[in-house]
Parts: sequence; C-alpha cells; structure tokens
Amino acid sequence: MQATTYAVKPSVGLEIQSRRVLPGFVESRKRKSLAPSIDLRMTDRYNCFGFRLGSGPMESELPYVRIGVNGVSPSSVKSRSVRAQASGYGDVEDVAPGKIQGKPSVIPYVGVACLGAILFGYHLGVVNGALEYLSKDLGIAENTVLQGKFYGIWEMGRWIVSTLLAGATVGSFTGGTLADKFGRTRTFQLDAIPLAVGAFLCATAHSVQTLIIGRLLAGIGIGISSAIVPLYISEISPTEIRGTLGSINQLFICIGILAALVAGLPLSGNPLWWRTMFGIAIIPSVLLALGMAFSPESPRWLYQQGKIPEAEMAIKRLFGKERVAEVMNDFSAASQGSSEPEAGWFDLFSNRYRKVVSVGAALFLFQQLAGINAVVYYSTSVFRSVGIASDVAASALVGASNVFGTTIASSLMDKQGRKSLLITSFSGMAASMLLLSLSLTWKALAPYSGTLAVLGTVLYVLSFSLGAGPVPALLLPEIFASRIRAKAVALSLGMHWISNFVIGLFFLSFVNNFGISSVYLGFSMVCVLAVLYIAGNVVETKGRSLEEIERALNPTI
Repeated sequence: MQATTYAVKPSVGLEIQSRRVLPGFVESRKRKSLAPSIDLRMTDRYNCFGFRLGSGPMESELPYVRIGVNGVSPSSVKSRSVRAQASGYGDVEDVAPGKIQGKPSVIPYVGVACLGAILFGYHLGVVNGALEYLSKDLGIAENTVLQGKFYGIWEMGRWIVSTLLAGATVGSFTGGTLADKFGRTRTFQLDAIPLAVGAFLCATAHSVQTLIIGRLLAGIGIGISSAIVPLYISEISPTEIRGTLGSINQLFICIGILAALVAGLPLSGNPLWWRTMFGIAIIPSVLLALGMAFSPESPRWLYQQGKIPEAEMAIKRLFGKERVAEVMNDFSAASQGSSEPEAGWFDLFSNRYRKVVSVGAALFLFQQLAGINAVVYYSTSVFRSVGIASDVAASALVGASNVFGTTIASSLMDKQGRKSLLITSFSGMAASMLLLSLSLTWKALAPYSGTLAVLGTVLYVLSFSLGAGPVPALLLPEIFASRIRAKAVALSLGMHWISNFVIGLFFLSFVNNFGISSVYLGFSMVCVLAVLYIAGNVVETKGRSLEEIERALNPTI
C-alpha cells in the first residue's frame, strides 16, 4: 500500500490546504496560516470518493484529524506520513510519490455493466413489435375461437409479459445473494447465461411452451441485472460523478427499449424477422460475460471479504496507484469498530435497518403505482385518438421523450441532487396525470382532448425520466449500509417487479370498471403522496461518499 506524503514548510501554525481529488487529476488550493499550533488540522480535504475528513456526514461534524510532532494520531490514518522540509514559506504542498502514469477511468467498466441495462430494456420492449407476427407463426391466432383473433393475441401478449416479469421478480431477489457470495463481476458472468439461453430459446421456439420458458429465463436474467448494474456502478464510481454515472443505467435501459423498436422495423417486409429480433439479444449477453472477465471487482466487496491485496489492485486499476492509500483508509474508517458479517435477509427488517430499507422499497412502489407502465401501454390508443395510427410512431415519441429526459437528468444529478429531482419529477407527473384525466372528462376541453392527451402523455414521460425513473436505482446503493447493500437493493427491486406485475395484470380491469379518466386521476394522487413521502423521509446524498453516508445513517457503525 502506498502512503501519501506531505512536505511541510516551517511555520508557527499550519493548516493543510483544501484539496479535492478526482481520479486521474489533482486540484490543489493553498490556504494561509491560522492559529499558532504544531497541529495540522485537515478541515476541508476530499479524497477521490469525496470523503470529507474535516466535516462530518450529512449535517453533523466529524472530529478533525490531528497530526502531532510524532506523526499521525490514532484517530487519523496510519498509512499517511508527514515529514518536515526546510523552506521559507508557511504553506503545505503535496509531494507526489511518483509520476502519475496515465489517467485511470471507470468509464469503460461502467459501459460494460450497462450492457446489462441495455438487455433489460431490450427484453422489455422486444415483444411489442413482434407479438402479432410470432402469434401468427406459432398458430396462436388461428387457435383462438372464443372472442376472435385480437383476444388471442392480447392473451398471448399478457402471458409473455407476465412470464418475463415473474422471472424478473425471482432474479432480482437472487441477484443480491449471488452478488454477496460470488462478487459483482462473477455475478454478471453468471447472469449472462439465462440472458443468452433465454434469447436463444425465444428465437428458435416452435411452440408456445418453449417461448414461455425462454421468456422466463430472460426475465430471471434482467431481474439479476436490475439489481447488480446500479450496485456495481455505485461501488466503482467516484463521488463527484457517481450521480451522473448512476443515471446512465436508466439511460441505457431506455436505449435498449428504443433498440427493440428499431429492430422491429423490418417486420412488415419479413414476418419471420421476429426470430432475429429475439436472437439479437444473444450478442450483448456474450459481450457482457467477456467484458466482465476483464473488469475489476468492486473494491468495497473485496475489502469486506478480507481480500486486501485484491482490493488495492482494483483501486489501482480504477483510480490510479496514487489513490490506493486514501481509498483504503476510507474503507477502514467506515468499518472501524465493526467486525459484523454480511447481513442475512431477516436483518433487513431489524430496528437498525428497517427505516432505510422501507424507504428503498417505497420509492420503487411509488414509481410503479404512479402508472408509468400503464401510460406507456395505453399511449398507442391515446395517439390513435388524434389520428396517429402508427404504433411505431407512437412508441418512438414516448421512447424519445424518455431518452431525452434521462439525458437531462444525467447532467443534473450531481448538481441539483437526488431528492430535489425526485420531488420535481413526481410533481410534474402528478400535474400531467391530472391534465390527462381532465382532457377526457371536461366537456369544455373536448375539442382539444386529443392534443391535450398527447401533450399530457409526453410531459408525463419526460417528468418520469427526470427523476422517478433514474433516481431510485441510483439512490438505493447509496443509502444502504455496505453489509446490507446487495440484499437491500435486491429486495427493493423485487418490490419493483412485483408491483409491475400486478399493475400489468389488473390495469385493464380497472380501466373497464372505473374508466381511464378515473384511473389517471388515481395515478395523480399517488404522485402527490410520493412527493410528501420523499420530502419527509429521503435524505440527500449528492457529494457524499458511500462510507460517509453509511456512517451518517448508521451511527452505530
């Protein structure tokens, strides 16, 4: 392990300058002398994860680090050394232990992980365009005599979607256990198996049973991906850009959905193209497995497993060798006084973690009960009401709005913060849902109902993509303590898939019984409740390292 060295130029009283370090470059700011003392007080210093040694997590203040004549006091980091050097100025400056070789970056590894996000979106969206053609090819439409051809295709679509969601629910719970036992990168490689096999079975299916099995396996795969992609990204990302990189997960999910839409364009000229659409998903599955073979394991997971040399090597690959000591010191500080093993499932419901786990589950519950999937499913009918008869055009407009909003959210995540984006997002969704409901009920708005319905749908999707879509998956790995992180994320994602499954199953029944306007009004009320809940229970994590957040929310650690 390499220690960071400071050269101290003599002065009566000194204070170490404020310095914020990002992986790959160093920014230093010198500060003037203060009160006479032989102590060095590190008051505003950040490491590569943004861990502020001089100010505490959230609004509390941590004890500052004292450096005495004989070295570093017990409360500070042992691996950091200080040496005096004669000079005529009263400043403190860094002495680089060695020339920095290149600029390590986490971007390539985030890109590899996001192949899982692309597959997530692709498997969700691929059935929309292919459903009618695969139904004909497998003889489903011809075998339906009860209520006509459309009923048979719709029933088939519900089974295909429901099977995928059921598999995703199983996969999301499994992903946390696998990530804790085998590590993040190895879990990605295991995840590629059901993703690839499921895609192959769907592409080569000659019976409904084979197709259903393929969708079930693909669902298990995307369920695991939904849990470990945000987990891995949060654990390898530096604090200063963790929000931006974390929101890329949602962006690539949207890109995956759009890719499925584009893949369906040749269907009108080639009805058997649906098999190729499913087969395409094999390629990113294989690339995910190969890419993770060359990606570093999460240094946090390695440290928790007691694999210190491997953790140092991973940090070196991610941030450079000059940052190894600092990051390891953060891990040590976060785990100081705690030798607890990995948490079990029942630990998530203990008094210690119950509140923070309930926040994670509630965010995904609000996300789904706010009606995003129902709006997307019903958008085609809404657009047809104003003369947009093309399903592709309707889906493209919704998908483009989602991608655009998520791109904006990526740039705002580390500036505006997670909590403010969530509140803004759900507020916009509530207003959009109210507009949709009124456009379908108020007679005064009848001449403009179609235009307002389209406007409300687009604004709703934009609002969703600004916060409610990307933030929960980013926020959860940040607020969960390291010993419960993988399982707590998995539990929260399980809530996501269960609520998604229930809404998909009963949405049309609610529409038939209460009317689409009343259902939209109900979604609007859920969004208002989400705003109130977030304002009172969600903490802001912008600019804080995972270790700092953990110590703030779990003071016993």
